[in-house]
Amino acid sequence: MQSAHKIGSLLFCPQCGTLLSAPTDDGPTVECEQCHHLEPTSSYENIEIVTHSHPDAFPSALRQKRKTQTKVHQGKVLPKVSEKCPACGYMEAYYEEKQMRSADEGSTILYTCVSCKHGWRVNN
Repeated sequence: MQSAHKIGSLLFCPQCGTLLSAPTDDGPTVECEQCHHLEPTSSYENIEIVTHSHPDAFPSALRQKRKTQTKVHQGKVLPKVSEKCPACGYMEAYYEEKQMRSADEGSTILYTCVSCKHGWRVNN
């Protein structure tokens, strides 16, 4: 009689290769669901199961908050538009559209003057 093939903590049927279920307290054997091979539960003895989790697998809310606050975006290029600056009157500004109010309301356009860097916003 052939015994199950072990790969790590998994046992596979020697007849058909199907993954065998973990033993229960019901009896001395485990039956393969595919070919009905009977594997003794003693095959499961002395199997060491070791698991590792990536440090970010279960991030805490505080760690996630810290990550979002420390992100630095460099080299962000904003498009330009012909818009008069209310501070200096220059006719060109960078703009960025954001959804700052509820989803059923319009977006907000954030402008920054190309010349004096004055910022203002317009709600759509």
